Amino acid sequence: MNDVLLLKGRFEQKSRPQGSPIRQLPSKAAEHGVSATHIHDLVFQLKDVKTFWEDHTLIQNILIDVHYDRIIAKSNRVQSLFEQNCNEHVVGARFTPNSPKKHIITYCFARNAIDHAIETLRKCEEIVSEQYDGEIRKQHIDEINVQKLNFEGISRSHFVSSIVDCYYIERFAIRRTPVDVKDRTIISLYQTKEDTIELLKKIKINITEDRILDGTTLLLSPSDIQKINNNAPYLIAMAVSDLAKFTKNDFISEGKKKRTIEPPQNEPVIGVIDTLFDTNVYFSDWVEFENRFSPDIPVSQKDFEHGTQVSSIIVDGPSLNPDLDDGCGHFRVKHFGVMGENKGSTFTILKTIRDIVSENRQIKVWNLSLGTVQEVLEDYISPEAAVLDKIQSDYDVTFVIAGTNKRPSDKNGPKRIGAPADSINSIVVNSVNLDKKPSSYTRCGPVLSFFNKPDFSYYGGDYKQRLIAYGPEGENGVYGTSFAAPWISRKLAYLIHILGLKREVAKALLIDSAAGWMKKEIPSEEIGFGIIPIKIHDIVQSKDDEIRFILMGVSEKFDTYNYNIPVPVTPDAMHPFAARATLCYFPKCDRNQGVDYTNTEISMQFGRVKDIISKNKKIINSINGNAQDTDKPAIFKDLSEESVRADYRKWDNVKYVAEKGFGTLRPHNAYSPDGLWGVSLKTKNRLNPQDGANLHFGIVVTLKEIYGKNRLDEFKQRCLMRGWLVNPVNVENLVEVRNKAEEDIVWE
Repeated sequence: MNDVLLLKGRFEQKSRPQGSPIRQLPSKAAEHGVSATHIHDLVFQLKDVKTFWEDHTLIQNILIDVHYDRIIAKSNRVQSLFEQNCNEHVVGARFTPNSPKKHIITYCFARNAIDHAIETLRKCEEIVSEQYDGEIRKQHIDEINVQKLNFEGISRSHFVSSIVDCYYIERFAIRRTPVDVKDRTIISLYQTKEDTIELLKKIKINITEDRILDGTTLLLSPSDIQKINNNAPYLIAMAVSDLAKFTKNDFISEGKKKRTIEPPQNEPVIGVIDTLFDTNVYFSDWVEFENRFSPDIPVSQKDFEHGTQVSSIIVDGPSLNPDLDDGCGHFRVKHFGVMGENKGSTFTILKTIRDIVSENRQIKVWNLSLGTVQEVLEDYISPEAAVLDKIQSDYDVTFVIAGTNKRPSDKNGPKRIGAPADSINSIVVNSVNLDKKPSSYTRCGPVLSFFNKPDFSYYGGDYKQRLIAYGPEGENGVYGTSFAAPWISRKLAYLIHILGLKREVAKALLIDSAAGWMKKEIPSEEIGFGIIPIKIHDIVQSKDDEIRFILMGVSEKFDTYNYNIPVPVTPDAMHPFAARATLCYFPKCDRNQGVDYTNTEISMQFGRVKDIISKNKKIINSINGNAQDTDKPAIFKDLSEESVRADYRKWDNVKYVAEKGFGTLRPHNAYSPDGLWGVSLKTKNRLNPQDGANLHFGIVVTLKEIYGKNRLDEFKQRCLMRGWLVNPVNVENLVEVRNKAEEDIVWE
């Protein structure tokens, strides 16, 4: 087996080219452009919107839904009709419920913006009718841009940009669908720049700060929700039940088999947020327990079962389940009890989790094996997931989350995962049985119709293939994603605390080890990228005919790149390798943006470097054919937003790329005697340009020698000659170093 290599070298940084690009119509608009009739219809719709807001003065600004004719790229969203930089006014985004999927984006504008839009559209309609026979096409726009044609009453750039806006806009509307009133409910309001407490007072709802989560997410009573339904349903972005039922796992008692465990030393600590913990179990010395559950709610023994069982896997899982011995040893646990068996408020738990993490900054890995029975919504991230994503962005921690389970009473067929397994930054784990098949209770992704969840799967047992966990009554036969997740928490903590890897790298290693040589880049909706190997050595080592190495760095500007990776070359100037690469990063997210949840995109190109002498530049022939941000022929300029999301995972925080057709691959031509490969990361932001600044990333690359040769030493030597620092990730050596560092100093 070959050790994974950590390559340390310099990534160059380059800013985005200056200047605003000239807006154009796509090639499809050569035959069907923008008609005067369509513009007239848009004017009529805006007049209806204006009339509505003249009758509704509860808020100072206005909300308007823009229905686009497709899944829309940021660059093609409305830019000129209402105000400059309209993207700053986005307060929500969702997809149409039917196929093909289309964007519906909610904006919050000043009231006079609608008058500006109507005036602009009327002028555009007049020009199109009189000068372009009622329809303006791509060739007309190109002519205007090239010849710098001018029009009376409107600037050239404003006219062109407005026409492009009209091309992609299907219609304007107002969303005013009331929500169902159930028990207490968590409501999210659109961000309208109004003070939430003062706004609700206008409709006779009195609310205190303790019932507000993030400014616009509120815990309300049924009667208060009905007041919003009656007076201002257009304010509601989404609603979920607060008293959510949590998925649970039954268990079979295996008896009081006597077990012992040595005292803890300086093992790493994993945080567990779950039900209560029984301090009488044999491994209690390994667990520091804090009860954060309400003292006003009576508890029973059942309230201690699930949490205790989960912590038993983290502390002593290999002893309880020898077939799953991962080689990671034991871990200490700091266990926080936040609820009982189906006792607790989602809203309260969210606030508690945020406090727990902020008070325990030394803990970097958190296990959360709680999940709701209810399916996540298709257009909005759950409040639970949004809170966890923000915590991970703010505090440099990682949550490992159970993928939630179907109940025996659930009907056959797929069921979407429940909150908080829709957390994008978290590692979400589904379960497979011992036969490596999805467990019978498995629920599925994706999240927001796009994001890959779960991330991967591990062994969580099944109804007839149970794992062993330890609870208040002794050993229990258990099953569920609740017991798959803690195994991954162990592996993640090992990578971070024992081997000293950054969280981005650790996550990428796990995904890479699960994916292997996938036949396609889109993972399974049930098992994610694949099944994580049992042994930690199979994650940090590769086969003799493979070279696996790590790159990591910080994105500081638009383009972060390195063209200096010296992949071995055969005497006939060929690269005898298949390649794959996994990129991970933890972006800021915004729940109010709906389906456009992640604020930052990093597009990855990885492959052979080619010198373009005529242009004095280098380009990367990406192994997955990524045509974004390249000087490819014009055909690639019209890549749809839907296609780049599907093919290149645009806006996803995990990028897995692999050469297609593995198994029938032939060696690649080396573009130079040095045989250099490279990586280029293009960073873009939806909202604040600073959201992607100083964003850490981790990349894991695996090269497989087609002829079965071990070229690791050759690769290391070539890297050293090119100025790379090469550090093998050798488990034994790193464990020894850590143990030495943790030894107490004895003064003579």
